[in-house]
Amino acid sequence: MHKLILAALIVAAPLLGAGKQLFNGKNLDGWQMTGPGRFVVEKGQMVTEGGMGLLYYERESFGDSMIRVVYMTDSERANSGVIIRLPEPPTDPWYGVNNGYEVQIDAGGDDWHSTGAIYSISKVTSREQKPRGEWNTMEIELRGKLTRVRVNGKLVNEYTEGQEVPERKIWYEPVRGPRPERGYIGLQNHDPHSRVLFREVSVHPLP
Repeated sequence: MHKLILAALIVAAPLLGAGKQLFNGKNLDGWQMTGPGRFVVEKGQMVTEGGMGLLYYERESFGDSMIRVVYMTDSERANSGVIIRLPEPPTDPWYGVNNGYEVQIDAGGDDWHSTGAIYSISKVTSREQKPRGEWNTMEIELRGKLTRVRVNGKLVNEYTEGQEVPERKIWYEPVRGPRPERGYIGLQNHDPHSRVLFREVSVHPLP
């Protein structure tokens, strides 16, 4: 019984202390764009336009931490993603896909390609994204080789570096291979038909 209680406490969403806000709500200071499209700041939110591009936080890389992203989509198939474990500042948007991991934002994909999935690497166990026009909170826990993803407080994905993954089937799926325990963070602007709004991107120490 005690072991079950301990396991539940480990998996439960930890209480976050004060963290580092990567988006100041006013402009894109500290962020750098690569690839087509852009992000604009509207009413205190970062908004995707066009793509496929990648906006990354260039001032710092992050190891063990909790990344908190608050976002909203304006259509059922709006597509974006949070790039993690990126070993170097990217020179093109596909560098992020193939050298880091993309934590998917897309309510319409299958379990390997929907919100909370590590794109085509580790599938979700449930669908927790709210309908378009409502705010969502994604928490990405980086703990050594372990990555946990929570969407609106529910654990939807848990992946440990080195576990078995599906074979790569098509060119736009990420190249398989190890990712670092420390890396840069990015946000994807996927295509001209996808509009995703971000009002918070923050990084918190693990409890």
